[in-house]
Amino acid sequence: MAIRYKVDVMAALKEKGYSSTKIREEKLIGQSYLQQLRHGELVSWKTLDTICSLLECQPGDLVEYVKDAD
Repeated sequence: MAIRYKVDVMAALKEKGYSSTKIREEKLIGQSYLQQLRHGELVSWKTLDTICSLLECQPGDLVEYVKDAD
């Protein structure tokens, strides 16, 4: 995959005080998207928007393009 996370999103959320339990209880991000984040899979634009809002960052702070080796 050419696009990947630059940071551990779950760890960054936890540092900001957003545990998985708090995220689920406040219905900030759905359980399926939390699982995708744990596995390093890409999520929807809406979820990325929510993460950027919670972490007060830009999408480019979270993801990067890495050219596939030919």
